[in-house]
Amino acid sequence: MSKRALAVLATVFVLSGCTSVATTVIPNVTAQVPVPGNASVAAVPTAAAGDQCANPLASLRPPNPLPAPGQMPAGSTMAKIVQRGKLIVGVDQNTFHMGFRDPSTGQIQGFDIDMARAVAQALFGDPNAVQLKVLTSDQRIPALQNGDVDIVVRTMTITCDRLKQVAFSAVYYDAKQRILVKQNSPIDGPDALAGKRVCATKGSTSLAAVAALPVKPVPVSVSDWTDCLVMLQQGQVDAVSTDDVILAGMTAQDQYTKIVGAPLADEPYGMAMPLQNQDFVRFVNGVLANIEAGGSWTASYQRWLGGLLPGAAPAPPTPQYRD
Repeated sequence: MSKRALAVLATVFVLSGCTSVATTVIPNVTAQVPVPGNASVAAVPTAAAGDQCANPLASLRPPNPLPAPGQMPAGSTMAKIVQRGKLIVGVDQNTFHMGFRDPSTGQIQGFDIDMARAVAQALFGDPNAVQLKVLTSDQRIPALQNGDVDIVVRTMTITCDRLKQVAFSAVYYDAKQRILVKQNSPIDGPDALAGKRVCATKGSTSLAAVAALPVKPVPVSVSDWTDCLVMLQQGQVDAVSTDDVILAGMTAQDQYTKIVGAPLADEPYGMAMPLQNQDFVRFVNGVLANIEAGGSWTASYQRWLGGLLPGAAPAPPTPQYRD
């Protein structure tokens, strides 16, 4: 392995914190090195025909006015959280500039973290009244269903299938799924992925989109996105496919990678909450409306994502409500 590869890997592992490394090597891969994140060739279930909902992006209308910090309605989900004294949030620590652990401070920060702290600010009047609980992609829904977290703010795409299991806020960020390859790769888009090994995380919409491509790539699943980058660097996969904002973070960590091809899918992010906590969904939607109208959303975008993604800061997503 070259000195450059070692340096990049060191950076990745610092950012990934406690990412585990398994000792299993994926079959038919010539590089005899450990495979990160318990990687495996993924068997991705296909969605049942007709399994759709009318408008998955339409959430619940927020209250008007929004309750003042510390003055939540008696008996509400928000009042219970305030009584506890902290908001428990499921987040990522491996997605550069969205939710990542700063190696110089040890603190988790990024665009998603700013969004979570805005909810804490509205509840408590204190953006630091949070407990950040690190989750992998496939841990997000179980953590909500088990009551381990109050809310998940972790690059989570709103889908009809997920709406059967958790409730979502209005869209707070619009992403597009694309493809990351090495700079010298001949892969230039989805049509060039026939028979190629493509990495994505377990429990992600990205994995299902890769498996559904008609050219039949080989989807490889791992626990965290940093594991995908390590496998690409080591030659154990040919490409990584996920949301453009996540891939942009990877290219910032490794200049020898590039994003190619047209988008594979839209990836509208929502904050996820337990199905039964409808009052909290409405409250969170009120928080989002306030930060989007007040400029905080744009300020956070410019701080974290303006240097990663080309072009001017986009306008915040327009909320859709079903009631």
